Amino acid sequence: MDYDNPEVEEQWCAERRNDVSAYLQRQGVQHGQVGEWAAWHLAPYVAIWAIESKVAPGHVGWWAISGDLPTDYVSASAIKHPREAMAAIAARWRDIAENQRSGQIMPGISMGNPTNWKDLAPLLAARAALLQDWATEPGLWEGL
Repeated sequence: MDYDNPEVEEQWCAERRNDVSAYLQRQGVQHGQVGEWAAWHLAPYVAIWAIESKVAPGHVGWWAISGDLPTDYVSASAIKHPREAMAAIAARWRDIAENQRSGQIMPGISMGNPTNWKDLAPLLAARAALLQDWATEPGLWEGL
């Protein structure tokens, strides 16, 4: 696929937006609208989405991530930029991967099936490291 083609890129983003919407619904997250376009993306790998607050319409209440990685979200209460959201998700995934390696459960967080945590932990840790690298790469965030 040619992700430099605007039509291909638009289709990829639309699919990731649908992924986020479905995920938030499954998770029971109370929210307003999912951004029409990703707040930041690098097709075909990752997209960060601004999710409207249900409590404060017109404001970002959540940030969500989707792409060639697990779909996840974080509160926007202390996170004001998609770059910060990426770093926060990377840090959380790193912690989850460490707990999964040792078979420990993180309260309030469920990712994957405990029977295959030891297999998933290295994959999650690798994705967390990649997100952290991207979050600290200034060239990826110019103009935002």
